Formats: sequence, C-alpha cells, structure tokens
Amino acid sequence: MTPFGFSRSRYDFTLDPALDDTALAAARDDLAQGRWTSARALLDETGQDWDRRSHRLAVLAGADTAGWAKDWLAVEPDNADAAALDAFATVLLAVRGKAAPAAAQAACLALAERAPQDPSPWVGLLLLGARGALDQALLDGSFERVRELDPWHRDAHHLVVARLAEYSPPHPDPDDPDHPVYDFADRAAAQCPAGSPLAVLPLVAHIERYRVLAAAGLLPADPARLPRWSSPRARRSLDDAFAWWLDDAREQHARLKLDLNHLAYAKVLDGRLVEAAALFHAIGPHASPEPWSYGGPDPRKSFRAAREQAVALAPPPSG
Repeated sequence: MTPFGFSRSRYDFTLDPALDDTALAAARDDLAQGRWTSARALLDETGQDWDRRSHRLAVLAGADTAGWAKDWLAVEPDNADAAALDAFATVLLAVRGKAAPAAAQAACLALAERAPQDPSPWVGLLLLGARGALDQALLDGSFERVRELDPWHRDAHHLVVARLAEYSPPHPDPDDPDHPVYDFADRAAAQCPAGSPLAVLPLVAHIERYRVLAAAGLLPADPARLPRWSSPRARRSLDDAFAWWLDDAREQHARLKLDLNHLAYAKVLDGRLVEAAALFHAIGPHASPEPWSYGGPDPRKSFRAAREQAVALAPPPSG
C-alpha cells in the first residue's frame, strides 16, 4: 500500500468516463445489453441540470449503443430523451468516422426543433465541431445558442477551448501568451458566477494547447521535459484553479473528477506534490484518459506514475 491507502494494483482506479456517477454507469451497462428503461429513467430524473444531462448523454452514447438508442426511439418516437440519445450516438459515430457528419448535424438540428429549451443538441454540434467536422459559422452559432439557454455550460466552453487550441498562427510560437484560446478561457473564468467549474478553464486551455503543440512536434512529447508553468498567465491559471477547488468545489458537478484530473496533472508538472497528493486523494479511483494521455500512449501508466510520485512525498491529509 502507498500513502492515502492506494494500492499498487492495476485495478485500484478506472478510466470510466462515467466518473463517480454510479447510476450512469449502471444505465450505460444496461443500455449496452439492449435494456434502455434505466437510461430513460436516468435522463428523466436529470431534468434541467444541463451540465449533467450532456455528460450523461455523452457517456450513454459512447458505449456502442447507437442501435439500442434507435430501438428506444422507435418504441417512443415522441420521447425527447430518446431523440437526444440518438442524436448524441450519431455524433459520436461521426467523430469516429463511422457515420456521415451531415447525418449527425441533421440529427442535432432536428432535436433542437423538438426541444428548443434544451442546450444539448447545440452541445452535440460543438462536440462534432471540436473534431473539425463542422463549419465555423455553425460552430459559432451553436455556442451562441448554448449561451442563450445556459450561459455557463461547462461542456460547451470546454469544447470551444478544444477547438480553439487547434488554431495555428502562421508562425506558431510554443510560448505565445496571446494565443486566442487563452483570451477566451480567461474571459469565461472572469465572468462566470462564483463556484462555477469554468474557473478551471484557463488551466485547461494551457493543457489543451500543450496537447496540440506536442502532437505537431513543436514541444517535447514528454511533458516532464517542459518548463514548469513559468509564464505569469500559466501560473495564475494554476493557482486560481486550485483556489476554486479549495473554496467552491465541495458541491459536486457532473465532471468534477475530470477537472481534478487536469488540476493534479498540472500540479505534478509544476512539482507541487503536496497539493497534487491532496488532489489524488479527492480523485480516488476516478482517473480520466485526458490529460494523462497527452504526450504518451498509456494514460494508465501516466496516471499511476504521477500519483505515486505525489503521494510518496506527501503526508496523508488530516481528518
């Protein structure tokens, strides 16, 4: 056993996209077996918690459930949740190259007409656009529609950051502090309400920009070889995100564990291992592929190595 009670077993954490939402994991597993009644109950119970709704739709749709979603929709053609799941499943098939982007776009736009108060169809289009399968005008319009319906929607802002991070100026500078992804993330974090998970967005922007530059060969593939968050903007993003967790993140939001994985990743790179250890304790078994896959093919190995490095040098949390 390591400090904090972590074992060295390969089974002491998972990369399950459901994170700590056990009801979602159960509904996803049922849906993969063709049983969609628990997914129906789950989405109905989610109501207008729009962040949680998009998280649950993405996880349910990501488990090769497209056929079962269509079966549900065929049985209940007037059910907006069935239509939403079908639209998200079509988007994810398009992202994987198994369906035409035009079909995914059409499914999302049809869902938007059916459920005009739900930002989910526009989030689906942003998911399509984050992978480059949407023209810029529709991408911009989709984000504006989300902002009208839910101004501080977490996933929508993260998807825009992922897309903006891909922008390459004519002469890309790996240390460019004025890349547009940073301005977008900083504005969102400055304007969002207290306690909003968008406080982490500037940090995510730096990590996403690293992902793009490393993939292009402009930065080392091994993040341990990078300068340690030396720019004032990067350091402020890291400090602000950690302060948000300490002050405001005690109430769970749907993807808190994913935000904490990003924060732990940055803390380890910055050498602030006591703080990283506290974050790993909060993460528990809920690792996420991103950002641990950035710069290396094996997120399990990266997560485990970072966690062991942190907890070996830090005392367990008091209480």
